[in-house]
Formats: sequence, structure tokens, C-alpha cells
Amino acid sequence: MNARNDTGVGAVPASGRTSRTRRLRGLAGTGFIATLAAMVATTLAAALAQAVGVDFEVPDGGETIPLAGFAVVTGFFSVVGIVIAVALLRWSTRPAGRFVWTAVSLTAISLVPPLLSGANTATTTALLGLHLVPAAVMIPALARALRTVT
Repeated sequence: MNARNDTGVGAVPASGRTSRTRRLRGLAGTGFIATLAAMVATTLAAALAQAVGVDFEVPDGGETIPLAGFAVVTGFFSVVGIVIAVALLRWSTRPAGRFVWTAVSLTAISLVPPLLSGANTATTTALLGLHLVPAAVMIPALARALRTVT
């Protein structure tokens, strides 16, 4: 008799599903903590920039970007990064490397709008820096998590 039972169906260990669930939870947990850290770091950096005189006024409409706006946008795009990381974990043979390449490329693209905004030099420079702050938190954290869980 072979490794099959009487019904002719081979026994498949359930560890594959458990392992995948554990990896996804680990990645999501790391991503959530990194998102909170990125939101706090970006908001603090924006508050510091305001304290030294950056007004964050964008000429198109003359509105000033509120501090809470930095937190919300950082949180949203950090979650997008987590979704990308999860997708790469699921479908890529090299998720960490592909994630870093994708995230760095998207970060570079995100630097274009501040340059085109027409804001003053201080605001433009601060906005460029504020794009790099969450990237500096999220990219290494998620890449490390992707290397750990695979």
C-alpha cells in the first residue's frame, strides 16, 4: 500500500497554508508599525519645517497644507506600499528585491509634483524632504520583513 488512504486522496499537510498566513501576518504587522512610525516622523518633520518658517502654501488655490494632511497622505500611501509588498510576497520569486526597486521608483516619481507645484523654494524643498522621510522608514522595514518571511 502507498501513502494514500482508502479514498485514493493523498494526505496533504496543512502547514503550507499556516506558513503563508503567518508570513502575511508578519508582513502586515511590520507594515502597520512602520506606517505609524512613518506618519509620526513625517508629521513631526512637517511641524519642524513650519516652526522654521516654511508655510506649505501651494499656489494652485492658495491653500496651506495642514499638518494632519501630511499624516493622512503618508498613511494612505504607506498602506499602498504594504499592498504592493503583499502582492510581491505572493507572486514574486524575489519579493524583497522587487519591492525595493518598485518602491524606490515610485518614490522618485513622487518627487515630481512638488517640483511642478510652483511653490516657493522653502516649501518645495520641504515637500521633497517630506517625501523621503516616509520612504526612509517604509522601504527598509518592508524589505527586511520580506527577506525575513520568505
